[in-house]
Amino acid sequence: MKLNRNLVEDAVHGIFLLLGLVTVACVLLITVYLVVSGIPAIREIGIVKFLFGSVWASTAAEPKYGILPFILTSVYGTAGAILLGVPVGFLTAVYLAKMAPKSVKEIMGQAVSMLAGIPSVVYGLVGMMVLVPGIRKLFHVPDGASLLAAIVVLAIMILPSIIKMSVTALEAVPKEYEDASLALGATPEETWFRVSVPTAKSGIAAAVVLGVGRAIGEAMAVMMVAGNAANMPSLFQSVRFLTTAVASEMSYSSGLQRQALFSIALVLFLFIMLINAALNFFLKGEKQG
Repeated sequence: MKLNRNLVEDAVHGIFLLLGLVTVACVLLITVYLVVSGIPAIREIGIVKFLFGSVWASTAAEPKYGILPFILTSVYGTAGAILLGVPVGFLTAVYLAKMAPKSVKEIMGQAVSMLAGIPSVVYGLVGMMVLVPGIRKLFHVPDGASLLAAIVVLAIMILPSIIKMSVTALEAVPKEYEDASLALGATPEETWFRVSVPTAKSGIAAAVVLGVGRAIGEAMAVMMVAGNAANMPSLFQSVRFLTTAVASEMSYSSGLQRQALFSIALVLFLFIMLINAALNFFLKGEKQG
């Protein structure tokens, strides 16, 4: 009986190990493929011209492949979405985890789950039909398809990830911590924000990074509301993100243009890796401190 149990445990351990190795292999395969496909264009164009060039004209008679507008647009768009989405998502999570009645929590939890399940193209369609005309009328600009529209859509799209993970982190805080704080005379609000939130900060930080990853990696919804023009970023001007630059031209690209698109994908991949590395460094520093 004990031998059979050990065999089952070894088999399960082997299956989990195999699945983990498959995951690592997939990441390595994607990394190698992007590096091999993206480096040739960077070599031919020149890394300085590629990363810091301000003009992208891949189909012109004399093509130019500067992706600085795409990089800055992605950075500004993601930062704007985080500035709008994180406070809303964080405060909503605190409310759901600590303040909301059970019935309200269930209803809002289902709404958040539904928000997470909506396809990105639906976000883009609603934004294109409602948000873009609204921005055009409200701010009296020629076209509402702009960086501002993309920021608002991305902020809404990252809310489910931030809310759900933050609620999970806050609910995992031991009740004894809060009871001790209340026993010392702290108000419930002080306890939530000075005890529960700092204790759950690792999970909340992971939620924010997950939201950043979705904001950086979103293409379809952004393409539908941002105008998809290769301009330097401006709040009320049509812009193009790194993701939309790849998605909009890959279907008809060839030669150096196609290689340059793979180089853009490589830059995007490195961005996400740097964000994850920064989070891990931050969390390890907090644990050691």
